[in-house]
Amino acid sequence: MTLSALQRQFDCLVVGVSAGGMDALAAILPHWHADFPIPVIVVQHVGADSGRLIYPLLQKKTALRIKEAEEKERMQAGFIYLAPAGYHLLVEADHSFSLTVDAKVNYARPSIDVLFESAAEVFGSRLIGVILTGANHDGSEGLRQIADLGGFTVVQCPTTAEVTQMPLAALNCTRVDQIVALEKLGLFLDHLARGAGRYPA
Repeated sequence: MTLSALQRQFDCLVVGVSAGGMDALAAILPHWHADFPIPVIVVQHVGADSGRLIYPLLQKKTALRIKEAEEKERMQAGFIYLAPAGYHLLVEADHSFSLTVDAKVNYARPSIDVLFESAAEVFGSRLIGVILTGANHDGSEGLRQIADLGGFTVVQCPTTAEVTQMPLAALNCTRVDQIVALEKLGLFLDHLARGAGRYPA
């Protein structure tokens, strides 16, 4: 990791996670405090009912506000937005959200790829994309789009993932700027988002 990479300025952080995601997010969120400088958008593959159940559990782990993204809502720092179950979540040019019920992508709706690709088009080099634990390859193409448009790409170290398929698929698909163990990932992303200029050992 170079000093210049950690001193880049970013406007948004997108996260894709599937199987094992609850534990992964619970390990990361305590490192993000109320002054986290950029909005966070998460696609997690969950059932229609279980999605709403995890929100209060995750909220206990962070001072950031966790909520479902809403149609035409404009994102802002201090929030973690989750894609509603059954909808694809996209980022629009004015930094608002749109929701669609288009066909599933990689058997998933919401799809990580759909979010990542739309966010990459809007934020370009000022986007951080993160792939965590999961049991399919959703997110690989989206992470490649982020890389192609100059964004910063991060993948959870597969040896620390509850399910390795999704991190491995991402690593096989595209250039990745950083592979980080789960226990270091929350602090690493905090430093990256802040342009802190120092890699947390």
